[in-house]
Amino acid sequence: MKKRGLLLTIGIIVVVAFYLVSSYNGFVTEQENVNNKWSQIDNQLKRRADLIPNLVNTVKGYAAHEKAVIDSVTSARAQLAGAKTPADKAKADTQLTGALSRLLVVAENYPNLKANENFKALMDELEGTENRISVARKDYNDSVTIYNQKIKKFPGVILARMFEFEKKDYYQVDEKDKVVPNVDFGGNNQ
Repeated sequence: MKKRGLLLTIGIIVVVAFYLVSSYNGFVTEQENVNNKWSQIDNQLKRRADLIPNLVNTVKGYAAHEKAVIDSVTSARAQLAGAKTPADKAKADTQLTGALSRLLVVAENYPNLKANENFKALMDELEGTENRISVARKDYNDSVTIYNQKIKKFPGVILARMFEFEKKDYYQVDEKDKVVPNVDFGGNNQ
């Protein structure tokens, strides 16, 4: 009888230990998946930041008197390059997106610039990069959803707290950046 009780106790301990190790490894896997997805956003933001000097220089040649817009793009790019945390990068990305939008509105006023092959190639690259950033943001948020659900569900919530796995933040756009800018190609930009 004692032998059977001892074997049952050992069996329960083994099952619980297996569950703890498996759960911990699952948390680590999901956490690393979130980190990987963030890295993909970071890579695409870097790619876009690398394209911007060429775009700015191309626009400068045609729109030298639009210095304030060009300077805002350069400044926003520098802020993105200096951002360290995901929240800081998201904020800097938002500022850069707004500055790029203003630059593109300026570019619309210069038909020769729009016809320039370098400008067209840069715009194609930028458009592709913006699409990649959008996909990377979606993938990141999907990964955060899976991770956050895993650490909030019972009994995982107990283990997540015990091993200090914390909730991850979603990549979110500021409310002001959800407003669609009004672009009038007739020359009356607002």
